[in-house]
Amino acid sequence: MQTHGVSGGTRCEIAKYRCAIICLHAPLDVVASLDACLAVLPGLACVTPESVGATVTELDAAVFAASPTALRDLVERISQLRRERLDCAILVAGSGFDAAQIATLFSAGAHDFVGAPVSGSELWARLQRALGLLATDAAPQVLNAMSPQMRDFIGHSPAFIKQIAKLPTIAGCDAGVLILGETGTGKEVCAQAIHYQSARASRPWVAVNCAAIPVELMESELFGHARGAYTNAHAARPGLVCEAEGGTLFLDEIDCISYGAQAKLLRFLEEKEFRRIGSNVVHHADVRIIAASNENLETLVLKGAFRRDLYFRLNVLALTLPPLRERLDDISDLALHFVMRFARQFGRRIEGLTPMALRRLYGYAWPGNVRELAHTIERAVLMCEGRVLGVEDFDLGASDVVADNSFRAAKSRVVDEFERSYIERLLAAHDGNVTHAAQAAKKNRRAFFELIRKHQITAERFRSRP
Repeated sequence: MQTHGVSGGTRCEIAKYRCAIICLHAPLDVVASLDACLAVLPGLACVTPESVGATVTELDAAVFAASPTALRDLVERISQLRRERLDCAILVAGSGFDAAQIATLFSAGAHDFVGAPVSGSELWARLQRALGLLATDAAPQVLNAMSPQMRDFIGHSPAFIKQIAKLPTIAGCDAGVLILGETGTGKEVCAQAIHYQSARASRPWVAVNCAAIPVELMESELFGHARGAYTNAHAARPGLVCEAEGGTLFLDEIDCISYGAQAKLLRFLEEKEFRRIGSNVVHHADVRIIAASNENLETLVLKGAFRRDLYFRLNVLALTLPPLRERLDDISDLALHFVMRFARQFGRRIEGLTPMALRRLYGYAWPGNVRELAHTIERAVLMCEGRVLGVEDFDLGASDVVADNSFRAAKSRVVDEFERSYIERLLAAHDGNVTHAAQAAKKNRRAFFELIRKHQITAERFRSRP
């Protein structure tokens, strides 16, 4: 690897931004054109080959001159620089890169790509944009689209982009957030992005899976307890709310919180105050709560399993993440992203996937969503004996493969999902009474009962607790 400084006479002495050219098997003409362009651009300071190693964490901008043959090393260098200098503007200049390779560079953390031969005016415009120097009336989500916290989001399907585009705006507010979505859709990743783009970014991020905490200990975990509050409470404990002071507390699977703890959480959300178990002292805390669930909380509210007032208090700002089966166009981008990530992590020389392997991924139902896809790719990368992942490297259960993608089959699946959801909501609203639910649906009781049997729904579970 070679590194070139930016020349420019006295301009370097008054410059505000430190920039370096980092070469990875780049053709000499590309390097020469970059040197010539950067030498005459205003506001850039020199970084000499001798000092770049010592000053990499002080760089404001880096331009990687490279060829596609160095893609693996290039991705590693970009990722390393991104870890060491989060706000460094990173550009790649070169020729011969295809769309998938450029997408890989963006996934690794590059802000932009410049095709060779390099134009000085184009390079300066792209550098200014990457450095945030261009005045713009663009929406906040556009300005924040390339922030480090947004690079974990891979995909371009409309349903996905619609939700992700809300993140910068939500981060700018301090109200409650509720993130809904099936398991593995990326709820915690979204919550982290909100925290690290907000004014609380420098304060604690505390995440807790409510389902992993015994019901009887939930209140103590959240708000703490005084010494001697109960058996074995030999020492006082501050609780997660205190640990998150000034920052964000992420409550995953919030539907698992007991009814009593829900009441205390509601009190805290409204008054920002709480009492520890076994203590009469009122404590105050400045904490933003972000909650998530893979359940339909509205249905739980109707069943009496979740407090209505808490639901409304949490649901001020809402995100609903689509399952992977509803964003099939993103599978190829996600798969390539995970291939490159795990290849780097485990030191495997895997370069991509065969068309048949991609077809296999497209045909799978993905009940575990993006998390399952990541684990599937990780396993394939570890077990692959070649340089490209083939269909034989993916062990997907045949029962979960979507065998029929015809219009008729797709329509049938949508109708089934609607019927199940509709029946459950009616039963919840009528306390599990089949007769009343059938009347509300304006259907014969027998026909309504047949629908219940078809979808294997148990009416008893919707009846109120004694």
